[in-house]
Amino acid sequence: MPADATTALITPVIMAGGAGTRLWPISRETMPKQFIAIMDDGISTFQATLRRVSGKGFAAPIVVTSNDFRFVVAEQMLQLGITGEIVLEPERRDSAAAVAVGALIAAQAEPDAICLMLAADHVIDNEAAFVADCVKAARAAESGLIMTLGIVPDGPSTAYGYIATGEALPHDGAFTIQQFVEKPDTETAQRYVADGLVWNSGNFVFHAPSMLEELAAHAPQVLEAARTAVHLGKRDLDFLRLDADAFAKAPRISIDYAVMEKTRRAGVIPASFGWSDVGTWDSVYTVKNADEQGNVLEGPVSVLDTQNSLIRSEGTLTTVIGLANVVVVTTPDAVLIADRAQTGKVKELVSQLRDQGYGEATHHLRVHRPWGWYQRIDLGDRWQVKHICVNPGGTLSLQRHYHRAEHWVVVHGTAEVTIDGTTRLYHENEAAYLPIGCVHRMHNPGKIALKIIEVQVGSYTGEDDIIRLEDVYARS
Repeated sequence: MPADATTALITPVIMAGGAGTRLWPISRETMPKQFIAIMDDGISTFQATLRRVSGKGFAAPIVVTSNDFRFVVAEQMLQLGITGEIVLEPERRDSAAAVAVGALIAAQAEPDAICLMLAADHVIDNEAAFVADCVKAARAAESGLIMTLGIVPDGPSTAYGYIATGEALPHDGAFTIQQFVEKPDTETAQRYVADGLVWNSGNFVFHAPSMLEELAAHAPQVLEAARTAVHLGKRDLDFLRLDADAFAKAPRISIDYAVMEKTRRAGVIPASFGWSDVGTWDSVYTVKNADEQGNVLEGPVSVLDTQNSLIRSEGTLTTVIGLANVVVVTTPDAVLIADRAQTGKVKELVSQLRDQGYGEATHHLRVHRPWGWYQRIDLGDRWQVKHICVNPGGTLSLQRHYHRAEHWVVVHGTAEVTIDGTTRLYHENEAAYLPIGCVHRMHNPGKIALKIIEVQVGSYTGEDDIIRLEDVYARS
């Protein structure tokens, strides 16, 4: 094992595949909270996590995410100038499989790797303290311990599991774990805080071979599925795509249940940094700066006689009168109004919306693609209007439609348009007509974003009327 954790690099393994429905309507399955700028720094929590473990004794990160988010992950890493391994899970199998994959890949690069397992959607308020605690945990992990970063509670919470610490270990600030306990009711949470229990943050530091040994002992099916999925994995552009058949055999289980509650190697360091998993709108409120009336106001918002509330708008003027302790979130296609104390039920609400057939439960109005994004402006019986933005250098797939013609009006930048083998440039206030069945493609050859208004006319305007003939992003 490494002789000194202060000189050995710690390999961050970032889990970034969650759905994040509890912060609906801002966060949805097609673009969950870890990739959205929820806080005030203008970057996503995933990017904040990346930046937190960039340099400062950390190796290049391993990001474990969903196939659906692969280009979002790549783009947000590129924006920060951070490179690393991006591993694509064919389906969600919970955290034990992700930990196994991360440990296996880290050990391939460095047999004695010390790994830091992190969620991509947490907020940390003291980066220096976080790094210092990771180094302490790494020193303990060198001896074979699997260390948890425990959070000292700022009050009784029913939203988190708790950890009862045991005896002090011969490592700075480290303790054995006496017991993991489930999320409590309010009265029990008050007792836990009084007794000095800490929150289970779900962030771990471990020696990769030690974690693999514990997985072999306590969750062999998880380890075997992960090992085979990595071994049979294929390179796809800049991604490592895990083998789907092998990965599907991994039991759907968390690392807490699979290993941490069974192993005799578990340890904990009570963290010296502030932490939140921003898991509900109420928790988002608590980590933001409120005004003199206790309100957090974001976007085009105006209130009267309103206190202790979070009012956020994504563009629509939103007004509130005479309310207290509420959350109001407005997006172009959905509005959430809730008592702050009840925001933990948003996940239940989203499930209800899905059952009722509302597409807004899972899909944003703005849809992100590897080349940029598009957003529906209007929709009729035989027509649809979209706003399309193509990033500099971005290229749409070579494609055709069987049920619609399209008109592309350039409103910003320059479009290089190919129609049935003929290519020409279109500038602002120029339009291209694409008849039904033509083979076409659009590329942004410029240095600024290309924005067009697309008008579709035809008997069917669904997204599945796209026949891709060639694609630089290797999409099927």
